[in-house]
Amino acid sequence: MNFRIFIRSIKIITVVLCSMEVAVAQQHITSFTLNSQEYLENGGVNVMLAHDFYPEGHQGGVGIIQQGQRVATNGDLRLEPTPGQWSPTPKVGKRVVNKGSREVSVRMEYPNQEVNRKGFNPIIYPDLNFAYTLRIQPAGESFKIIVDLDKPLPASWENKVGFNIELFPGILFGKSYYMDNQPGIFSRQPNNQLYKDESGEDQVKPMAMGRTLMVSPESPAQQLIIKNIGEGNLELLDGRARHNNGWFVVRSLVKKGASKKAIEWLVTPNAVQNWQRKPVIQVSQIGYHPSQQKIAIVELDKKDLKRYPATLLRLSEKGGFEKVTALKGKDWGDFLRYHYLQLDFSNVTQKGMYLISYGSYRSNPFSISPDIYKENVWQPTIDYFLPAQMCHMRVNEKYRVWHGWCHLDDARMAPLDSNHFDGYIQGAETLTNFKPGEHVPMLNRGGWHDAGDYDMRVESQAETIYGLTLAYEQFAEKHDNTSIDQKTLVTEIHQPDNKPDILEQIEHGLLSVTASYRSMGRFYRGIIEPTIRQYVLLGDPANLTDNIDYDSSKKQGESFQSNIPDDRWVFTEKNPRRELETAASLAASSRVMKGYNDTLSKSCIEIAQAIWEQNTANDLLERTHLASELLLTTHERKYANYLINKLATITSKINQTGWYIGLSMAAVNDKNYSAAIKKAVQTMFANIQKQGLLTPYGVPYEPNIWGAGWTIQNFGARQYFLHVSFPDIVSDRYMLDALNFILGVHPGSNTSSFVSGVGSRSMTTAYGFNRADWSYIPGGISSGTALIRPDFPELLDWPYLWQQGEYVLGYGTTDFLILAMAADHLLNSK
Repeated sequence: MNFRIFIRSIKIITVVLCSMEVAVAQQHITSFTLNSQEYLENGGVNVMLAHDFYPEGHQGGVGIIQQGQRVATNGDLRLEPTPGQWSPTPKVGKRVVNKGSREVSVRMEYPNQEVNRKGFNPIIYPDLNFAYTLRIQPAGESFKIIVDLDKPLPASWENKVGFNIELFPGILFGKSYYMDNQPGIFSRQPNNQLYKDESGEDQVKPMAMGRTLMVSPESPAQQLIIKNIGEGNLELLDGRARHNNGWFVVRSLVKKGASKKAIEWLVTPNAVQNWQRKPVIQVSQIGYHPSQQKIAIVELDKKDLKRYPATLLRLSEKGGFEKVTALKGKDWGDFLRYHYLQLDFSNVTQKGMYLISYGSYRSNPFSISPDIYKENVWQPTIDYFLPAQMCHMRVNEKYRVWHGWCHLDDARMAPLDSNHFDGYIQGAETLTNFKPGEHVPMLNRGGWHDAGDYDMRVESQAETIYGLTLAYEQFAEKHDNTSIDQKTLVTEIHQPDNKPDILEQIEHGLLSVTASYRSMGRFYRGIIEPTIRQYVLLGDPANLTDNIDYDSSKKQGESFQSNIPDDRWVFTEKNPRRELETAASLAASSRVMKGYNDTLSKSCIEIAQAIWEQNTANDLLERTHLASELLLTTHERKYANYLINKLATITSKINQTGWYIGLSMAAVNDKNYSAAIKKAVQTMFANIQKQGLLTPYGVPYEPNIWGAGWTIQNFGARQYFLHVSFPDIVSDRYMLDALNFILGVHPGSNTSSFVSGVGSRSMTTAYGFNRADWSYIPGGISSGTALIRPDFPELLDWPYLWQQGEYVLGYGTTDFLILAMAADHLLNSK
């Protein structure tokens, strides 16, 4: 062969081979599309814009979900490099989806408004008014973020406004990054130097600056490239240096004179080829009673068409597993972004420890036992959580002090015409004999802190008192594991004192609510820290005040007096609804205090009756609740007659009234009244049955930004009372399904029990006063799985998301107690 011909042949073959390699490579190149939910999608990567707007909770703007993990959020123009909870946010306008170009955009505006909050740390919008359009558009395997300003920013705001996107720290600790060629590690704690800006505010020096940021190059599932293709550099900042609940922030500034494409980024989240989410097996993390319906849920990627064998395995007393039965998966269908199978093993009743396998995937272990709800379920809430939340006490647990004496200097009357940063409003008068700033006596005893905060809302106190009262009346639980001394103001966990703990806790709540009425002639709206610096404190509430009443006439350091105005403020209000509901809790608790604390019992019923006479708002539904409780406590016929006269209102609002009206129906003793209520309950329950079919979990459930845990356990507790009052109409099924939901049978890959310390897996990183320690309070009930709109259920292992991990007082605590006690009572009486 001619040498030239040979060389030419080699070149042709090389070109062909190269072309084939390019063709093969192109088969693996994917690109973003616009899906039916109106967000961009590329395999396991999703990009949302303005489905949510909750920047304080790290939801909103541009958000990225990558291989089933939310990695970035709050992509938007912000006025600060690392904004906090009370920072200015834009007003959201119209969201537009262009299906042709696959572009999604939203109209945003920073309004020129000033919020005057007299007497408090002001939250002020700066003198700035500008509007812009925020756009995302596909660019192959990348997408662009573009910001178009209507007009350039005023000169005074040049190089101050920037585009931020927040990176979730919880998956980045110990991971690496490159900013251009500068390497770095995402550290577990903020290490960056702070400095004073021109206005005197503390700001964070960037971790790195450059044009291109590569996040987590060692982890294909999280690898993310952000490139500023507009003017200027990117900055990588650690927002935790200014706010404990901050995230890592990527930011670039809007340049002088910029309007169209004032910001332009190219973002490339790595899409793992053919990625599918692993199956998730959802079971109650404590287990099931033998006679209980038992349905496990398998949550699947919608693209996952494989079906693996499912098996119920029993853990042998000798070690290892015993196959009990094969489980046939019932194909339930799609819900949110996943597909669901139901595995029914209700016929299994043998006592023991079990787990479920689905192919190579296994659930956490759980128990089947008639004693399943008797121990280590509701007890931690009584033994730990409620004691830890007690205000005006020192709370000990053997060698540990949960917190010291706190707020013994409560409280001063709030300033007039003031709007507190946490939402409390004091009007043009105090509604009491006390002047603004004056010390109000008798408020330094009793009550509970409102979980993640240290304030005391009257509705939280009343709901907790009422829920505990109902639990004690229904189940007469004499559990005693705690000593509460109201003279020394010391609580000792794991030290019995021969008094039922539930009654001691009811007494503690009543000491606060009744004292406020006796001192001020009305209930407080709330008692709360006066400054943001106090309000955001993490840790021991003993550090919030000096426990000494403020006296402006005294010099600092004089014994037993203080000129430090750190005392909490007490707010009052005219709110007939809240007043009636609080009175209803007092009327009920009077019954259980009788024989335990007769003085308090008498005070409760006298206050409730006084409210009945003074608050004549007959058009309010809450008045029927007070009438119902007063009837059960006093047996006076006038309350029964009132309920009979309000029958039309009661039946038309049976979803709200049925659960408590049923408890007093026998005391009303009127056949027509009872028949009408039963008919309304039948209609209501038929609707519940229909709603229960809409999800694989068997309970009415509409996911929202906030976790649905408290709502669903409240639904479940009400189902119990309906079942008790109308057993021939309302079954116990939905009550038990609600309990299972709380204990682990809920959407998302995090199958934790929402109740900390309860079950084989539970929320052990939660939002209480201990959140800075990445810890939990046993028995605290978190808000649970939230929704990243439009379709992503999420429960992060992160201590600073109140919409997912926060504890609360009120029904958010006591409904779980009622559910767990009720399950034990009902299932063991069959």
